[in-house]
Amino acid sequence: MKSKESNTSELNWSSSLTALSKKNQTPLYLAKLNDARVFTLSDLLWIFPLRVQNAPKLQSFSSYQIGSLVLGEGNVVSVRSKVQFGRKGKGRSQLFQIDCLIKDKKSENYLLLKWFNAYPSQVKSLKSKKDFFFQGELTTYQDQVQIINPQILKALPLNEELIIEYPTINGVSGNQIKKIIQKIPIYLWDNIPSFIPKELISRKNFMNLSTCFKVIHGLNGRRDEQLYQEVISQLVYLEFFKEQLMFKARKESVKEKQAQKFSIFHTNLEKLKKSFPYQLTGEQNTVLNDVIEDLDSGHPMSRMLQGDVGSGKTTVAFLAANIIVQNKKQVAIMSPTETLAKQHYHNYTKFFPKQKETTTLLIGSQTLKVKKEKYEKIKQGDTLVIIGTHTLFQKALEYKDLSLMIIDEQHKFGVKQRISLANKGHHVHTLLMSATPIPRTLSLTQFGDLDISIIKEIPNGRKGVKTKIVLPHLMSKYLSFLKTRLSLQEQIYIVCPAIEESEKLDIANVEAVKEQYQSYFPEVQIEILHGKKSSEEKDEILEKFLNKKTQILVSTSVIEVGIDIHNTTVMSIYNPERFGLSSLHQLRGRVGRGQLPGFCFLVTDSKISPESLERLKIIESTHDGFKIAEADLEFRGQGDLFGSEQSGEKQRHKIANIIKHQDILYHVCSDIQYLRDTQNPIYNQLIKKMALSDEVSSTI
Repeated sequence: MKSKESNTSELNWSSSLTALSKKNQTPLYLAKLNDARVFTLSDLLWIFPLRVQNAPKLQSFSSYQIGSLVLGEGNVVSVRSKVQFGRKGKGRSQLFQIDCLIKDKKSENYLLLKWFNAYPSQVKSLKSKKDFFFQGELTTYQDQVQIINPQILKALPLNEELIIEYPTINGVSGNQIKKIIQKIPIYLWDNIPSFIPKELISRKNFMNLSTCFKVIHGLNGRRDEQLYQEVISQLVYLEFFKEQLMFKARKESVKEKQAQKFSIFHTNLEKLKKSFPYQLTGEQNTVLNDVIEDLDSGHPMSRMLQGDVGSGKTTVAFLAANIIVQNKKQVAIMSPTETLAKQHYHNYTKFFPKQKETTTLLIGSQTLKVKKEKYEKIKQGDTLVIIGTHTLFQKALEYKDLSLMIIDEQHKFGVKQRISLANKGHHVHTLLMSATPIPRTLSLTQFGDLDISIIKEIPNGRKGVKTKIVLPHLMSKYLSFLKTRLSLQEQIYIVCPAIEESEKLDIANVEAVKEQYQSYFPEVQIEILHGKKSSEEKDEILEKFLNKKTQILVSTSVIEVGIDIHNTTVMSIYNPERFGLSSLHQLRGRVGRGQLPGFCFLVTDSKISPESLERLKIIESTHDGFKIAEADLEFRGQGDLFGSEQSGEKQRHKIANIIKHQDILYHVCSDIQYLRDTQNPIYNQLIKKMALSDEVSSTI
């Protein structure tokens, strides 16, 4: 690929795409690229070709190899076309399948060329040809050697060393993108500045960045696969390096901000701890001390508290809230569901009954009149602890002096939502909580700007949970076991992936499963719970279950968080292969929370694939949430670990992948730590440079 020289020497890598167009206009295709967040020439560098292949030489059919890109010339022997029924093209045109048999001009061999979804004009054009040049990948199907959708060439390519194909982006074709990139003048390709300091480039024996991007975009001649892989590794390093520096800059930025100090006397803290009917574990005390130091530092706390299910994160959060309350300031505790918010309100006022008058529950299902009354008390400062859902950051709500925000199940909230709540106060202390253990790689790349505390220790007295995969031949034993637990007056959760029967999916639904279990246990009271029920219905169903009026609760995964009923000892999950490992671990954590042992059954059918069964065996064999999360990350990928993307999050990595490239990530972290520990002046220069970027200033 050759780059065309530009008539101007004013272009640089920060220039907008319009600088490459005539009279600096913005054609439609450039506007589409802008919509896809491609604004500058440097953004074009990161649009990697789908394929870069060495251009084939014109050869005889007899020298072709299956799977290779070939270039040939042949005489047309026959052209057959047949209608592809049910397929229509632009303007409702009928589409065809074309089979064209050609004879090699260099030998006596024949080859079948095949096109799908071809327009009538293509059929007509082929039938009018006597011979032509063609190019495509040689494949076989049912012992027939053929090329699918080959490219017909008007003439032999002249001196072309590489064939480069770019992806279509937001409707802009790969060919159009290739033309845009070809307009970048060669003097720019020779001068691509590197963000990595020269000292590191030398120590790691890196190529210069110009060489790297020339290799990627095919400007350095024929393709060398080993060189290409070395370049990819270096660019992955660059992405991680910039990201980790961004996190460091954010941390430095937070440390420069001033926040109110909150301290507590040891005797008062010990008195608060006695509010709970249990002693804190060693790790709970360690994490609490981290939080106390943050609150007394004079800078905004920015801490993530990770803890496995049932490890006691909420206890630490409630104690942190009390430190703020003792100073007559306000705390917001935000949960993703009304059920979890209500549970936090119930527990907080149970442990600290004297604070009931200054604690409120604020949720979406409350009437406007009730909300307005609560808003007024919060604005006046009469309410100090505000527990709720997304309502906590609504525009109509004003806080008198919000000083600490605690966000439970933080991955259920987007970045913008967290910022909206933080903006309700001035340099608010922030404590994020996650019951989904986060693998180290994910922590480094999504929460690298936070201080992280981890609780793995489970409180004393808990009996734990035994997990078993239930295949069809074990069903009778499983039902017999449930009968025994019911006879002991214990309760059961049964989770299904669907609410109603589906024509498309053969999976368990709550309606059908309830009927099954009612036939198994006719004397038992069974209720259904799912997301389509109203808030009042959910409350009534859970209240009956809590008071043991219902023995079996058949539910969707809405009970994954926020349900804490100690008499429930069995968690049965139908079609467990349809849930992520972390979700299964969360659901399992709903039982075995008190003095009674817990049991988790993964109920599946004979159709389950060997791969899915292997995944379930991980849940069966380990209770370490961090090991499970690591496995989930490998199976499901970095974007799906929590089920859905957080709103407000940009795609962080263009080519880096925390699963494939975790070794490179760890090297980056080690190298940055080396620069910092050796007090290298370059480190401070880079941090200052990153601190000026929008990415640092616009994000918590």
